[in-house]
Amino acid sequence: MSLSRILVADDEESMRWVLSKALKRKGFNVDLAVDGRHALAMIQENSYDLAILDIKMPGMSGLDLLDRVREMKSDLLVVIMTAEASMKNAVEAMKRGAYDYITKPFDLDVIDAIVEKVGRAREIACQVSTLKQELKERYKVEKNIIGNSPAMQNIYKTIGKVADSDVTILIQGESGTGKEMVARAVHFNSSRLAKPFVAINCAAIPRDLLESELFGSEKGAYTGSTERKQGKFEQANLGTIFLDEIGDMPLDLQAKILRVLQEHEVTRIGGTQNIPVDVRIVAATNQELIERVRKKEFREDLYYRLNVVPINLVPLRERREDIPELAQYFLEQTCKELDIPTKQIFKDVMSLLSSHSWPGNVRELENTIKRAVILSNDPLLSAADFEGLQISTSTSAINTGDASLEAIVEAKLRTSFNGIEKLDKGNIYTMVMEQVERPLIRFIMEKTRWNQVKTADLLGINRNTLRKKINELGIELKRD
Repeated sequence: MSLSRILVADDEESMRWVLSKALKRKGFNVDLAVDGRHALAMIQENSYDLAILDIKMPGMSGLDLLDRVREMKSDLLVVIMTAEASMKNAVEAMKRGAYDYITKPFDLDVIDAIVEKVGRAREIACQVSTLKQELKERYKVEKNIIGNSPAMQNIYKTIGKVADSDVTILIQGESGTGKEMVARAVHFNSSRLAKPFVAINCAAIPRDLLESELFGSEKGAYTGSTERKQGKFEQANLGTIFLDEIGDMPLDLQAKILRVLQEHEVTRIGGTQNIPVDVRIVAATNQELIERVRKKEFREDLYYRLNVVPINLVPLRERREDIPELAQYFLEQTCKELDIPTKQIFKDVMSLLSSHSWPGNVRELENTIKRAVILSNDPLLSAADFEGLQISTSTSAINTGDASLEAIVEAKLRTSFNGIEKLDKGNIYTMVMEQVERPLIRFIMEKTRWNQVKTADLLGINRNTLRKKINELGIELKRD
């Protein structure tokens, strides 16, 4: 039992003596106060697990003291006792936040039972507090949303500003950019973190079923409805509901979502009762909702109710500096899931990953890393483990089948060095030449079955120069 120190406040000396003796016999430390003001001073100076307060005391009543306690220490549990067994006193005490209420005279067994119940309540509260801390730690933004690019820094700031409020959030971004991860970060960094987080993909459920999934249904509401069903809004009560791909929601259901936002209540299909819900709504879409509003495909009033705080996730190709960190994270996570030693990625391969366009964004990168880890038997992942990515690295403005090598290189330089003023001075030539030489040497060596003499002859360089290049560029030598 997690109780150690108890305060008893009563103006009757005999009652203080009886309670003190009974509680000390149970092993508790007991402090005594002769009136409300004395008790208040002791609460301000000390830490108590439980306070047992008489209602009628000179100077300050037990109920007034209870009000002050609630203002000062919301975690202190208070039991009110009185000689007047009236419903008014009981109701008033519980309304003001008392944990329990007893009337005089009472048997000491009653006190024993109450103290035991308070002990269990504090244990549960401690467990909940621990769980909340674990959830906060598990879903820390910096642990689950990877990236230090300016775009991601802005996302972190926004999450930090809005998490503890109940404002509605609209997350927009391409598929695979991590919209649900951001929604979870908002929830698990808010005061609702110990309550449900309920996600539903509005595009993945047929229209006829979506309404029932969202709002629930009564028994017999439709064919095959044999029992009452809670909807997602009811399941998410006191927590957060994540409406993914809300842009695909039919217009008539959009009107019902608007009603939930306005009235904070839902009505099940086939029902007449309005059910109150306290839910934070986080919506997401991979579409430009404002364009759908202009086309009358999405309700304008709902759009503005959802778009209180917009969070726009940029595609991975626009934050390429985050790719190495993301790749390393997915690499370590995959190896951990498979219970195998962590593998490594060659530096030149990391450059390849960073230059790929990633149309599937973070989700595609994660799946690519997982596939390479699973299929490769080597502790070091090479370019051969990521077949198919080289083609995607060229700019979409050039048909790689028809363009010359010079044209492809020039186009790639234009896309890679956008914002050239940010590059380190004197480093561009070395960096570009390394990225050209490495795949060239590796390609020729593969063609010669890793014969260094033949490779040097084909390249037109001597063997010593080739060896030096292999070492400098970190090219892995393979044997067929």
